[in-house]
Amino acid sequence: MVLPTDTVYGVGVDAFAADAVAAVLTVKGRGREMPLPVLVPNPQTVDGLAADVPAYARDLIQAFWPGPLTLVLHAQSSLIWDLGETNGTVALRMPQNDVTLRLLTEVGPMAVTSANISGQPPATNILDAATQLGSAVSVYLEAGPSAGGLASTILDCTHETPVILRAGAVSAGQIQAILGAVELGN
Repeated sequence: MVLPTDTVYGVGVDAFAADAVAAVLTVKGRGREMPLPVLVPNPQTVDGLAADVPAYARDLIQAFWPGPLTLVLHAQSSLIWDLGETNGTVALRMPQNDVTLRLLTEVGPMAVTSANISGQPPATNILDAATQLGSAVSVYLEAGPSAGGLASTILDCTHETPVILRAGAVSAGQIQAILGAVELGN
């Protein structure tokens, strides 16, 4: 399904449907070494999907969710899913888009990536997504043009100190303002 997010349009599937996740990776021309992040409907979902969530990650969730901050956390070992080569982690984000949040509340966590072929510009409207993905996707959820702009910031929270994996819409300065004494790692 193609759906809006607070940054660009994404293509998403049930996070627990391994065959659907594999199909998204294939359609995008993306390998398993780039696992899919998971969108969640609310902060409480984090505890069902992640283990050993550090206090600083909870502070960041409170400050920036919903919004363009993706947190890489240790995945719950009991989960049966295959998002790609995650090395026991899961990347979680709560998007700031009412349509998508309502959908996530109804269907649960979704593995989502930008609605484009790898190497092509991300789709900022439904036509862009349909032009790139065509009939490979069966459902397109129209919600007007996306806000566009920078992609989400990705922060690895699996260590004592967080590490920025991808700079994006939430700046290092904004993160540091919330973390206080916690330094960003390299």
